[in-house]
Amino acid sequence: MTEFSRFTPLVRSLPATVPFVGPETQERAAGKPFRARIGANESGFGPAPSVKAAMREGADEVWKYGDPENHDLRSALAAHLGIGMDRIVVGEGIDGLLGLVVRQIAGPDTPVVTSLGAYPTFNFHVAGFGGRLVTVPYRDDYEDLEGLLDAVKREGAPLVYLANPDNPMGTWHDGETVAAFAEALPEETLLVLDEAYGEMAPPSALPPVARLIDRPNVIRMRTFSKGYGLAGLRCGYAFGAPGTIASFNKVRNHFGVNKMAQIAALAALEDQAYLESVCGRIDAARQRIGEIARANGLEPLQSATNFVAIDCGRDAEFATALMGALVERGVFVRMPGVAPLNRCIRISVGPDEALDIFEAELPHALAAAS
Repeated sequence: MTEFSRFTPLVRSLPATVPFVGPETQERAAGKPFRARIGANESGFGPAPSVKAAMREGADEVWKYGDPENHDLRSALAAHLGIGMDRIVVGEGIDGLLGLVVRQIAGPDTPVVTSLGAYPTFNFHVAGFGGRLVTVPYRDDYEDLEGLLDAVKREGAPLVYLANPDNPMGTWHDGETVAAFAEALPEETLLVLDEAYGEMAPPSALPPVARLIDRPNVIRMRTFSKGYGLAGLRCGYAFGAPGTIASFNKVRNHFGVNKMAQIAALAALEDQAYLESVCGRIDAARQRIGEIARANGLEPLQSATNFVAIDCGRDAEFATALMGALVERGVFVRMPGVAPLNRCIRISVGPDEALDIFEAELPHALAAAS
């Protein structure tokens, strides 16, 4: 016997895969660490000193399970957003919350709409629950809202995913346009609005919280992984209408958000001054990445995230070769996975030391790729 015989037909049909090849995997294969880790959209600036202090103080409490109701964090988020606690659910990062949404909506052959080349973990969950992905190509490196709406109506899809600002391209639609898209959806279609990069975007990129909060078919998701610098702790949250949020309690892992994540996220939320300072550093790093790209004959895309997609000016083969040449030189970067987005490489912001290495190695990597 090579495999247990009672896995479901769906599970047996799926490949054993991970949506992302982590830098650790590549480091193990190469037998050495990366010199510059600027590919995973993490915050190389790290969490606030106040957060680190709270974690040190809370270390003695990790023998306890985390509060299954996430009460203190939800209370603080409610005050931060100006909404009731019953409108907020906390989970193991946006990735975990996406899985819970898909579990509640998608069954075998359920049509689910997303953009072709958008965040792959959402697709991973859809496949895991047997849904049928319906994809809409990007338009000029932006998610095509009109195309997404047409696909929802054509397929009768009960679920549609939109990231704004976008991953992997870093582009964004203004909040008014996104709100109009949400309001144009059929009432029986649930919009998952992924706002993971919202803190580092222009304020006009996000619809006001009150604009969509009472729509039962809209769930907005945010995270402590990006601007707050807590990617390794896995903590995110979703907010929306009370009935929609309450449904998460039917399926979520109630002890999934660990004690340390709750402590750190609460402290991070309380230190908005640090978040503001990090967003300033992110903006400066985006500008520097753009300058490095242009100095080497490449074109950066305008970004509202903590990364910059760089148009390599050729095809996916060249972009792949360039990414590989950077990796060989100890610079961890990534690239989008489908055409025409895959003519780009994607550089995460980071401290000056990391960008110094990228700046020094990019000309050599370009020469090797050519």
